[in-house]
Amino acid sequence: MATVPRGFARLERRGPVMTLTLDEPDSLNRFHSENQFVELAEQVRAAGDDPSVGVLVVTGAGRAFCAGGDIRSMAKREGFSAGSIEEIQERYRRSIHQLPRALHGLDIPTIAAVNGPAYGAGCDLACYCDIRLASSEATFCMSFARIGLIPGDGGAWILPRLVGRSRAMELIFTARVVDAQEALRIGLVSQVLQPDTLLAEAGRLAESIARHPREVLRMAKRLVRGAEETGLDTHLESVSAFQAIAHVSEAHRAAADATMRRLSGEADAGAGSAE
Repeated sequence: MATVPRGFARLERRGPVMTLTLDEPDSLNRFHSENQFVELAEQVRAAGDDPSVGVLVVTGAGRAFCAGGDIRSMAKREGFSAGSIEEIQERYRRSIHQLPRALHGLDIPTIAAVNGPAYGAGCDLACYCDIRLASSEATFCMSFARIGLIPGDGGAWILPRLVGRSRAMELIFTARVVDAQEALRIGLVSQVLQPDTLLAEAGRLAESIARHPREVLRMAKRLVRGAEETGLDTHLESVSAFQAIAHVSEAHRAAADATMRRLSGEADAGAGSAE
């Protein structure tokens, strides 16, 4: 197996199967910079451009898949919340939205092996994969409303396509946590597996897919995507505008500050900070 370490994520290759692992376990694989989104988008596109790659598996190192954005920097008006409405909107366009665009435009099959919390942008990341397998310890949350934001990474576009409009609206509006069994019941994931077998099962599934001709898999994915396409670019343009407004709002500031106060009062902030 070939391994390519690189910044936020690492790539591993076993035959036609490529695995992309978010590799900052101490932060629960949180997004805290534009570069992380750009890096992942570049890696996704590179996998798609390689005709020898049959399947891409996405997972997280440690006990989380991806716990979303860094609320500490948001509360300080740093990172994604820094600057004016126009500056935030442009930041979403040039960096954050590169990842859903890359995954959506990818022709090779993708599998999310969700090993733990997938919150906010992490939930969106999992949703943009074609197939989701969950550890029994996985949890999902469209947590944006908790901190006074909207689904900022294309989640409002993809989630209704997975679980239906009514269920998607409920999950977005309530920002409640969905455990692995409920995720299976509502169709958010295909299987729930034991934590110690998740990656192996994801690998076996990837290999069973990769046995088929590459060009057939790519054409089949294009057909499915074309049948459901209703304009991701238009959706993301609206998202960048609305999210920029949300980032500079008092509601977001108050919610982020309240979350930080709650986290600072917990004995194990890491275990309870997956937002």
